[in-house]
Amino acid sequence: MKPDFSRERELWAEGARFVAGVDEVGRGPLAGPVCVAALIFAADAWPIKGVDDSKKLDPARREALAPLILESALAVCIAFAPPEEIDRVNIRQATLLAMTRALAGLAVRPDFALIDGRDIPPGLACPARAVVRGDALSLSIAAASIVAKVARDQMMARLDAHYPGYGFTSHAGYGTLAHRQALTALGPCPAHRLTFKSAPAATR
Repeated sequence: MKPDFSRERELWAEGARFVAGVDEVGRGPLAGPVCVAALIFAADAWPIKGVDDSKKLDPARREALAPLILESALAVCIAFAPPEEIDRVNIRQATLLAMTRALAGLAVRPDFALIDGRDIPPGLACPARAVVRGDALSLSIAAASIVAKVARDQMMARLDAHYPGYGFTSHAGYGTLAHRQALTALGPCPAHRLTFKSAPAATR
């Protein structure tokens, strides 16, 4: 089953004109920020063909879809929580802070937010609902997951150029064998999360 606008339509029918989808990428890596995208589609938006949970799409497909999403959305905001903030407040709290920033940064103020996962950041300026596996259910959340993933991968490529030797472009900071070997040989760089001792290899 592909994500669709059914959850958004329920809210549109209840009078919530601007419904934001919110998703994060990068909770598990040993390095780099956690990235959150929030976006709003118009109630009469035509679904973009191929939008799905970013984990189900290969990099080329995500990179092709991201500009289409950015062009079609009424508003988009991408926010980050850097490694030093993750180390200071923990990854869950840093993710919630990045979600709050992404929603607050939208050029169109949302009437409601659909947030992937189980957590809702405190103190939001609009009502919100947590949607477990939301990137597989809500088209807005799935689109946000693609935008966040592409934005974070691009940032990791820039960090790779700034801190060569770790292979950030290839593994995006996740705990692959090659990354752990580089950490053993080189030690951590400023892009690493010093409170993360180990993490499994992953694509998200």
